[in-house]
Amino acid sequence: MDISSLAPGVQHFLGQAAYSELGEFESLARAVATAPNLAVKEGLSSAAGRALSKHHGLITEIRRRGHEPAVEMAPFVVSLDAFRAKTAGVNWHELLLSCYLVGGLLDDFFIRLSDGLPRDIGPRVAQLLGEDSGTDVLVHELQTAIENDQALGSQLAMWGRRLVGDTLLVARSAMPATDPTNGRAGSNESRIEPVFTELIAAHTRRMDGLGLTA
Repeated sequence: MDISSLAPGVQHFLGQAAYSELGEFESLARAVATAPNLAVKEGLSSAAGRALSKHHGLITEIRRRGHEPAVEMAPFVVSLDAFRAKTAGVNWHELLLSCYLVGGLLDDFFIRLSDGLPRDIGPRVAQLLGEDSGTDVLVHELQTAIENDQALGSQLAMWGRRLVGDTLLVARSAMPATDPTNGRAGSNESRIEPVFTELIAAHTRRMDGLGLTA
């Protein structure tokens, strides 16, 4: 499915993706700060470092094009900060699940959307965002906790289902708005739907891998 015509301008894409990765880093940093032991802290710090590396790679792309990263990220601060606050969860395990599911879903989405970027930047951004996120430690901690606490598993399953809806709204905001009065809105939505179907399928696989029902 070709969604190149639905991709935003390069600076819009880079600004939103860069601030999204910074938010992922901040969420993981909170998980590090509240982790139960030093071994878990070390593993999570590696995942946080990889999110920060992706952020730095994106702001390098912004600077390469002659723009200031803070200026390009500024329009997304309020909405993405509100999103991160809404999806932080009420405990450490919900925060871990948010980092894993939200981070994975948004990386998948921005990689997919990068198909519509110019050839001098799109493949480079896709490779950057596709790098290993170091989430094995999140999966291990979540699987262990779920195996030991059936009630927690039920709670996290509900939390994961809520996360997908909130995250898809962020993904939708990355694409140009459609105007239902111009006759093109339905066409655009029909092209967006298969992309979201792909994202939901990947989300479901992550949930299944944790033993949770999506």
